[in-house]
Amino acid sequence: MKILIIENEVYLAQSIATKLGELGHTCEMCTSTRDAIGSNNYDVVLLSTNINGQDFNPLIETFKNSIVILMVSYISNDTVSKPLSAGAKDYILKPFMIEELVRKIDHYQDYEKLKKRNEAYEKYLAHTFSNTKHEQNLDEIELPLFVSSNFQKYADAFAFEYAQKKNLPIHFLSLSDSKALNEIASLPQNSIIYIIDYQALKKSDKKRFCDLIQGKKAIIASSDKIEEVAYPVIEIKSESNIFDKGEILPIEDYVKFIVLNYQDKYPDTELSKKLGISRKSLWEKRKKYDIIKKK
Repeated sequence: MKILIIENEVYLAQSIATKLGELGHTCEMCTSTRDAIGSNNYDVVLLSTNINGQDFNPLIETFKNSIVILMVSYISNDTVSKPLSAGAKDYILKPFMIEELVRKIDHYQDYEKLKKRNEAYEKYLAHTFSNTKHEQNLDEIELPLFVSSNFQKYADAFAFEYAQKKNLPIHFLSLSDSKALNEIASLPQNSIIYIIDYQALKKSDKKRFCDLIQGKKAIIASSDKIEEVAYPVIEIKSESNIFDKGEILPIEDYVKFIVLNYQDKYPDTELSKKLGISRKSLWEKRKKYDIIKKK
């Protein structure tokens, strides 16, 4: 990392720079905020608040994209509270061990990486779900809740939108994972648990599963019709006749898509032939997916 040390005690600055240099970091030093403002961008700025008569706010604003850590001899409104309010990340009390300083630097580096990654994920999800709509009033939703959808993406969009509206973290689990049932019991209460692939659960495991989600903020998605559960169930259907660009659907989703969108355009004999199945299988799939053919 590239680190700027702003410290009027030259010996102390040199000592910090030497120790950080031994750990592989590149350090530069200056003795005033005025000199620092003319410098280049840095990953980390170590700012001593012992420099008398200096206004730290312009410097903190200049390095708002860097991790600014205050080095203070005593804690006060001017040395800690005001700089933190201006955008500094943290402070460390002199004298300090270099290991503690490095721990703080690493912590905030990890935090910044996670924040940027989260921002990217949020933008991606907003883009991915931009064409998914539902008619549910999220304020009236009670959890646990089962969601039946003919396309997985619509259930995904619903769950992530709900978690965002409630401002709660979301945990994702697939019941196709053999460890999923054991993991459910250990998840925290104050978070949304989004569980997919309910249709993959063995019938013998469904009662245990329903007991496990009791009292939890869980949203459970299934690509099949949901029956005989003691919790609310909603259905989200897609009538779209356009595939998402670049998307490859699972076989089951593809069959559902074709039946939903082309059953009124082709007779059953031709539709079943195009799908490579018998007319009986086509009828069974309509029943399985709860698809009603318009007359």
